[in-house]
Amino acid sequence: MSAVLEDAPAVCETGERGGTRAVLALARFEARRLLTSIPVVLAFAVYVAWIVWHTQNSWDGYPALQDVDRETQTMPTLVGLAVLLYANSAVLRSGRRGTESHFATLVMPPWRRTVAHVLSLVPAALLTAVCVAGQFAREAFKPGAVGHGSPAELAVGPLSVLLFGAAGVLLGRLVRSALAAPLLVVLLFTAAFSAAPGVPDATSWLAPFVVEQSSPTLPSDLLGRPAAWHALYLAGVVLCVAFAAVLLAGGRAPTVRVGVVLGLALAVTGGVLQAGGVEASPELTAARERALVRPELTCVKRDGSTYCAFPEWEPRIDTWAGTVDEVRSLAGGSAHERPLVVRQRVDATFGLTGDAAVHPSTEADRVTVGTVWGGNRVPEFSSAVAAVLVAGSEEAGGELCDGRMVTLMWLSLSWQDDPMNALSRVRVDDSVEGSATVLSPTNPMTMTEGQTDVVRHLLEKPLPGTGDRVKAHWAELTEPGVTTARAAELLGVAAPEKADSCER
Repeated sequence: MSAVLEDAPAVCETGERGGTRAVLALARFEARRLLTSIPVVLAFAVYVAWIVWHTQNSWDGYPALQDVDRETQTMPTLVGLAVLLYANSAVLRSGRRGTESHFATLVMPPWRRTVAHVLSLVPAALLTAVCVAGQFAREAFKPGAVGHGSPAELAVGPLSVLLFGAAGVLLGRLVRSALAAPLLVVLLFTAAFSAAPGVPDATSWLAPFVVEQSSPTLPSDLLGRPAAWHALYLAGVVLCVAFAAVLLAGGRAPTVRVGVVLGLALAVTGGVLQAGGVEASPELTAARERALVRPELTCVKRDGSTYCAFPEWEPRIDTWAGTVDEVRSLAGGSAHERPLVVRQRVDATFGLTGDAAVHPSTEADRVTVGTVWGGNRVPEFSSAVAAVLVAGSEEAGGELCDGRMVTLMWLSLSWQDDPMNALSRVRVDDSVEGSATVLSPTNPMTMTEGQTDVVRHLLEKPLPGTGDRVKAHWAELTEPGVTTARAAELLGVAAPEKADSCER
């Protein structure tokens, strides 16, 4: 009897088909246990809940998909850490429960069981890919969505889960202690939160993901991220770690050795090429400068005005035109039908780390619109339109400090659904009292305390009555040097107690 038991494993181990079936059966078993384990279930539940909550009001309903794809890379880390803990625990289970000796009678030597543990990670990665696709699709199907996502950026989340899981398997073969994985998770959290913010360099791209978000959204061809090389780097690291775990478990087949070498080659190739892509190439630098100085825009006409946008932003032209029409309909004199040229401008010279405002245009009837829309951007843009209608140009509008500012702000805000809320959102300090800086797509403007009081009182009055007064007294209300007190008198509200002041 003992002789039969001793010979059986050797006979079974030489049956490749039987061994493969056993590996796949164990992989399916471990995959089910992984996906139903409490840490992984909780991680996916939090992940899905975050997607539902985050995508409700993200980007104020106007996302750019070249920003959305990078947004999908952070939360899979939570899933990855949970998978790491379970994968490590699964590898150590036989030693922890004293069942290691029983495997000697089966067709499952340690290296085959390690292969099964690695394969069991695939369903978790696929489920992560479904979540990533769901988050991206939820943003992409919003009516205000523009731009293009990158498949390489979207692949980072699932690859990160595979990497964390494979690291858990490898750790289980290196250290036969249940404390090693939790300590590694704590170390990863500490490293993530202690990392100093700054411009990502070549070493930063050795991490699973590098999220860069600039205040102005950049056109897809101006991002300059080595996303494809980073995805290749991650894939190589995953293969290298997985095959290394099999090798440590006793796998000596040529396939295993080739897998380690191939994974290492892919990781090194991707790492070197992504490091070279961190610095902007001369071609990319020139393209970013052209986007600010002489951008290649698509121009269309709407109701006499001309709207010029980067190709990816063409779907938003009608939205911009609607805002221009609302502001212009409230103006008097020739401004009521004045044709404007709305041009999209963005400063991409510093890439995704930049946050520079573009200079106001000195040309008459030119209005700048940015690459971000919705929320505060609407009153900011309407204020820029009103400034051009009142002062003639963006540069002149930014220098206003007399009573014309009252007319400008009333034109900008009175037509909106909640004018008082729009007033607070367009000011830097979110106030509706006192002096403040007013934001716009270019340089900010200034409201004095007296002008704020007059504008607030005007916004509390019915729109039609004030609108009639604005049109009737348009010439005087837009005359350089008109005082805030005179503007208040013409518009039928109390004059401010303090005189005009240009102090910031």
